Amino acid sequence: MSNKLEFGLFDSFGPFEMNEFPTVREVYEAHLKDAVEAEQLGYRYYFFIEHQNSPVCAVTAPNIYLTALACRTSVLRFGLMIYQLPFHHPVRLAQDLATLDQLSSGRVEFGAGTGVLMHEFIRWNLPFESRHDMSAEALDIIVKAWTSDTLTYPGKYWQLDEAMPTPRPYQAPHPPIWVAAHSAASFDYAAKHNYHIAQNIDVDTVVAEKFATYRRLWKEYAHPGPMPRAFLARHVHVAETDAQARAEAEPNLLMGFTQGGDLVAKTRIGFGPPERDSLERSTPERRELGRVFQECTKSYDFWIDNGLALVGSPDTVIRKLEAQQKLTGYDVFCARHRIGHLTPALARKSMRLFADHVMPAFA
Repeated sequence: MSNKLEFGLFDSFGPFEMNEFPTVREVYEAHLKDAVEAEQLGYRYYFFIEHQNSPVCAVTAPNIYLTALACRTSVLRFGLMIYQLPFHHPVRLAQDLATLDQLSSGRVEFGAGTGVLMHEFIRWNLPFESRHDMSAEALDIIVKAWTSDTLTYPGKYWQLDEAMPTPRPYQAPHPPIWVAAHSAASFDYAAKHNYHIAQNIDVDTVVAEKFATYRRLWKEYAHPGPMPRAFLARHVHVAETDAQARAEAEPNLLMGFTQGGDLVAKTRIGFGPPERDSLERSTPERRELGRVFQECTKSYDFWIDNGLALVGSPDTVIRKLEAQQKLTGYDVFCARHRIGHLTPALARKSMRLFADHVMPAFA
């Protein structure tokens, strides 16, 4: 396997930033400047995640933010990894993204997913238990809206009678589609539809197993090539020495993946009803994610030993990336440099060191 890799920036908008900056505008401005610098440094992609009703991401109108980003950049490819599809009207989302694809001369990447946190659904009166079926129906409608002049769709969740979606996307037939896959069913779905796959939370050995299963399934569906790509996002912190990198990253990594939970806990709905935990942990894959979330708040070594974070000098990070790519076989690696409450200056320094010293090793 070639160790040629494409690199992206996985941006993280932490709830603590809203207290660091006097205005939300300044938070957005700081992140847009990071994206512009990432493009200049040679990062090819820029992604962040959607959460509604949650402090995990402060960008609740992602298409408007991405339009601002498109205006400031010229070659950077961008999108969400992922949109929570049940939260969007599929034709509206298809038209927004097609418009954005036109305005950016074809730089949109489309990450499709469902969402996993029950309370986010309850607050918009969305049926949590139907989220997978809703997402599959929404994605079906979006692809048809991108490729049809008129669209009649007697769906379970959305019904359309000769809708006239416009414009078509700039990219033909449409932007690349990435499926955030965790369950066996979602990998089978992605393989069946010939979609790219994305991961961010499973430990390396599990990612390797799931990506291998996907490739086997994809071959069984006998699509004409080429094989779709695999994407992995990880926390990354680079400093001059291993010791310095660890000292800067460790306390921030131990804050875990789900910061801002105290803000949710204080609300009347909280994280949802008593049965939430059994529903959110209703499958082996979901239970494994719960285990990862818990261990990440307890142990720095858990992060490092499982490839969830790559921390060290440039040489150390190159070595870890080589081993990780060899194990899992991803094509696109997205580095999340903003970790916990790490200062923006240190995150930017890590981004520059990664671009100047790590990325060239995989050119």
